[in-house]
Amino acid sequence: MNRRNYKGYLLDLDGTVYRGGTVIPEAVSFIRTLKEKRIPYLYVTNNSSLTPEQLTERLQNMGVEASPEDFFTSSMAVAAIIRQMARESETEKNVTVLAIGETGLKTALAEAGYEIVEKAPASYVVVGIDRQFTYEKMKQATLAIYNGARFLSTNCDRAIPTEEGFVPGNGALTASIAYATQTEPIYVGKPEETIIRLALEKLGLRADEALLIGDNLETDIAAGAKSGVDTLLVYSGFSQEVDVEHAAVKPTYTAHTLADWKII
Repeated sequence: MNRRNYKGYLLDLDGTVYRGGTVIPEAVSFIRTLKEKRIPYLYVTNNSSLTPEQLTERLQNMGVEASPEDFFTSSMAVAAIIRQMARESETEKNVTVLAIGETGLKTALAEAGYEIVEKAPASYVVVGIDRQFTYEKMKQATLAIYNGARFLSTNCDRAIPTEEGFVPGNGALTASIAYATQTEPIYVGKPEETIIRLALEKLGLRADEALLIGDNLETDIAAGAKSGVDTLLVYSGFSQEVDVEHAAVKPTYTAHTLADWKII
């Protein structure tokens, strides 16, 4: 199956390339073919907790050839958006960020040159998944936003699957601060178009030249639709055929596995 010759690919990770700690064999073959044909691609992920180096190690441990340049995370996207916002407001030299999150988020912000603070005041409040989230962190973020900080969040996932079952995602943490401040955050990860637009810029491609591949109708496919990017839903993860029948936003293509998609 392939109805178009795409110049580049945007790939989701969990549910598309691997499930939990297990690689999906068809994805390995697909990625190998992309490399052999020298077709550019990026892994576009809402995972804000890990750095590209950590994600590289994860894939390599699963037997997938990867390098840090292959990844574009929601943490990288939020750092880029802060740069755009600071440039527009002419405050680039004095940016402070109150960051609630883990290594991936704080590393992306630090590498972008921002001063990271733990207490209000701050220029920006950014929320990513934080498994050490506390009332004190929520309080400081609330104080900063009431004091004029811009409010951003890496992604709006309500819950995330784990071996224990579904646990609170970053959307749940963000919602607590949004409720306390009566302020809606700017989300940058999927299903928003922001992360897709930035990933396309990194690849040097237009929206009509790329295909976004993912397993989730609510995040991957919705992000593609908002961005004007064709989408391929693979039934290797979250969403299944029955879900497509009732979906408000449908994928351009569907496949049981990536083995069904032939790269021209």
